Amino acid sequence: MKTVLRFMLAFIALGLTITSCTNEDTTTEEEQNEEVSEVKLSSEIDTAASIIGDIIIEAYETEESDNLGRNGNGQGMLPNCVTITVVAQQGFREVTVDFGTEGCEVRGHLLKGQIVFSYTRNIEAQEVIINYSLIDFYFDAKQVIGSRTLFKERSNANGNPQFTHTLDITVIWPNGAQASREGLKVREWVEGFESGIFSDNVFEVTGNWTTSFVNGNVHSYEVLTPLRREVICSYFVSGSVDVQRTNFGGTFDYGIGDCDNEATFTFNNGNEVNIILN
Repeated sequence: MKTVLRFMLAFIALGLTITSCTNEDTTTEEEQNEEVSEVKLSSEIDTAASIIGDIIIEAYETEESDNLGRNGNGQGMLPNCVTITVVAQQGFREVTVDFGTEGCEVRGHLLKGQIVFSYTRNIEAQEVIINYSLIDFYFDAKQVIGSRTLFKERSNANGNPQFTHTLDITVIWPNGAQASREGLKVREWVEGFESGIFSDNVFEVTGNWTTSFVNGNVHSYEVLTPLRREVICSYFVSGSVDVQRTNFGGTFDYGIGDCDNEATFTFNNGNEVNIILN
């Protein structure tokens, strides 16, 4: 009888241990999925911010080419469904890039609303300050709110044009998810800046920023390997970013040069998951 009783107690204890381990594993998996989900949402902000930056730089460069008589066409490579309006004054210009209320497809993304920017030049220092605002702006059904600054240097230490982008935007998803981004991104224009064709342009992006979610989670990001931005591709084609949050962190990697929507996230403990970018 004692032997049977001991066996039953041992069996119950083993069952509780297995259940506990299973619950632990499930909880860990759920937490990991939640963490990766937020990293994925943050990458969607990266995509929106990158293309907004592309459009501002393209519209600015096109306007400057037109202004200086360099055979610009006033539209650059933006589709005809985009309307560009320029108000010019001495040493000052305001440019409105209008995608309409129904939306206009730009490089595979549906954009609505307006990007309005103005700029002033410091000819002696060969610098330009571009201030922009997003007016009723939507990127693939996500509302993007923000107004900030791009600072252009004609030539950095490597002899390349460079844009320093002060970030301050909020993105609201159709399902109610919301996140805000603050920080600094530096875009070095490494290829194509003298060709007059925007499609061959390549930028390398460095910097650091934070993303704050409405649930209180705050992620900090720092570029480890410069993010390569080829404007013909909707995503970064290579580069990596360090991601940190309380009790959670890892490296987000865009790959080694292919234009695709695939990335990986490696947790600090070595676990790696594949991520499909939207």
